[in-house]
Amino acid sequence: MPEQPTSPISRPPRGRRPGQNATREAVLDAARARFAADGFHATTIRKVAADADVDAALVMQYFRSKDELFAAVMSLSPGALARLAGAFEGAEDSLGERVARAHLGVWEDRSKDAEALLAMLRGAIVHEQAALQLREFIESRLTEDVRRRAHDDHDTAVRVALAASMLIGILVGRRVVQVPLLTGEDMESIVQRVGPALQELLVPRSTPDSA
Repeated sequence: MPEQPTSPISRPPRGRRPGQNATREAVLDAARARFAADGFHATTIRKVAADADVDAALVMQYFRSKDELFAAVMSLSPGALARLAGAFEGAEDSLGERVARAHLGVWEDRSKDAEALLAMLRGAIVHEQAALQLREFIESRLTEDVRRRAHDDHDTAVRVALAASMLIGILVGRRVVQVPLLTGEDMESIVQRVGPALQELLVPRSTPDSA
């Protein structure tokens, strides 16, 4: 008997998959690969959706923003993102301390969030692309609010880069390299020392030209 031709494999309509769990995992797999290839800033919801063969609106149903998508890829909880974002709520003159406290707190609270962030930090030590993701992720936490306070985009970018580098350096010293003098200090002591420097970077003083 002659072999019967096989029928073409039917693909589900774009934006729909046979099950929410399968769809979510497909989106996460696509996002993980896209973040690794392009970094945080260059990755977009539309690109991830195209890679996963779903609609961008569907991605937004699962993850309300690129930040939340990245957090899910890195196994961070929404609560961790909320703690970082919450640092910008409150009096301007104590912003530096709040940012230092929020970042160190999320990285050092011995939760699953801290474990995921520590894995990201260790990866950044040896992989250039992982370092790019980490740096851009931290910078993105700082950029939006700082830009509302400043006028010079280049100056703002430099300030944010310095603040992000400072935070990363402290975390590397305390959690990866484990410099004795840093690991021996309690977190609040570090916050009190670092807060003023972050304050200078994140809340630039007004000048006669910018007033």
